[in-house]
Amino acid sequence: QLQLVESGGGLVQPGGSLRLSCAASRFTLDYYAIGWFRQAPGKEREGVSCISSNGGRTYYADSVKGRFTISRDNAKNTVYLQMNSLKPEDTAVYYCAGRRTYRSTYTSLERTDFGSWGQGTQVTVSS
Repeated sequence: QLQLVESGGGLVQPGGSLRLSCAASRFTLDYYAIGWFRQAPGKEREGVSCISSNGGRTYYADSVKGRFTISRDNAKNTVYLQMNSLKPEDTAVYYCAGRRTYRSTYTSLERTDFGSWGQGTQVTVSS
């Protein structure tokens, strides 16, 4: 099974930036769409962004559009989430997740569409 490990979380002031990484092992990411999700205390896990296996299609939740950018480097088996102009409401545990698919442009923000999950990394936006 695909193994995913997130890193790059931390404490940042409002307006600041962080870059999260999602590193994969055991399998190449070539045939995986990768999504980023987040879960704040007392709230449901929500989809933030997704990138297709070929990197040609991306999908963002309205709450992060224009501030977050997802990208992938299949040679490094890693997906990134660049987060700019961070707000306190972005505070959450961020998870990456993978879905194996032969549809190179497949994207989704539905957590039930993804079968492989990392352990999460905490992002706290506070002054």
